Amino acid sequence: MKRRFWRVFRLMVVLSIVVAAIAAILVSRGDPTIHIHMLIATGLGIGATVLLGTSLMTLLFLSADSGHDDAAAAPLQPPVHEEKE
Repeated sequence: MKRRFWRVFRLMVVLSIVVAAIAAILVSRGDPTIHIHMLIATGLGIGATVLLGTSLMTLLFLSADSGHDDAAAAPLQPPVHEEKE
């Protein structure tokens, strides 16, 4: 399972870099007086957000596939009602 996560994670890193680059290009096209610091902050912020979101979703799907969620979702015992005398 660990190998599968890292394989998917590498793809998500590439996706995050592409999305961050597109966002930086779009921001730079909007205003010609934009500073390089704004472009760096935009790229890092969007890249980190996309990477975090996709990583958490990957962990969620891998956890569901591995069966770890089945053990956590064991059915509850019905409550025992005792009659008072």
